Amino acid sequence: MTKRFEGRCALVTGAASGIGLAVAQLLAAEGAVRLILVDRDATTLAAAQFDTTCHRVVGDVADDALWDGLDLTGIDHAVVNAGVAGAAAIAALDFAEWRRILSVNLDGAFLTLRAAMRAMTARGGSIVLTASAAGIKAEPGVAAYGCSKAALLHLAKVAAKEGAANGIRVNAIAPAGVETPVWDAVPMFADRVVQIGRDAAFAELAAMATPLGRYAKAEEVAEQIAFLLSDQSALITGTTLLADGGYTL
Repeated sequence: MTKRFEGRCALVTGAASGIGLAVAQLLAAEGAVRLILVDRDATTLAAAQFDTTCHRVVGDVADDALWDGLDLTGIDHAVVNAGVAGAAAIAALDFAEWRRILSVNLDGAFLTLRAAMRAMTARGGSIVLTASAAGIKAEPGVAAYGCSKAALLHLAKVAAKEGAANGIRVNAIAPAGVETPVWDAVPMFADRVVQIGRDAAFAELAAMATPLGRYAKAEEVAEQIAFLLSDQSALITGTTLLADGGYTL
């Protein structure tokens, strides 16, 4: 049986853990012959195992120089996934913290997207941006994160229109809660982990936030991203796959 990504080359950012790691491992299992993996966590990135050829790049996706020096020739797919989280009410939010989140989540996504689209111009390809249900549904305390993800949803639409003439498809995915390390940066979650443990903290949040009563596993989101990247979604571009367990209903 032919694998969905047989002979393909893919770029994945935020590839050392969480959704990025799960996507990279899935692409490798599905036949990708080369992965370009970007993350600023050198130790974790080096330790990750993939059953294919990997070019591991340690750096900040919001650093323009990183992309100027990275050869993406021949890539077929890109997963614009690197991101950071944080939580504070607007009145209490330091500008430095606002910039930290927007720098990675939006500036970094733009630079990644621009580099990928330039590399795909001659032969086409598919791109998925990891957004969030936080960019759709307003909640207190997540202005920086929510705004960064809302901007990604529109960025994907603009990129889809611009890329279509060159055979480049661009879509976004908007999960709600996903059991990934990004939650460790949220003080409320970190406090609950200390009090009741990590699994129980996730279960508690999911029970409050989603009609389905659970958060997603990174591997589940990876499967959804793989669908959007694959030829199975050949006519899908400029869309957002809302994978939120009913959170935004």
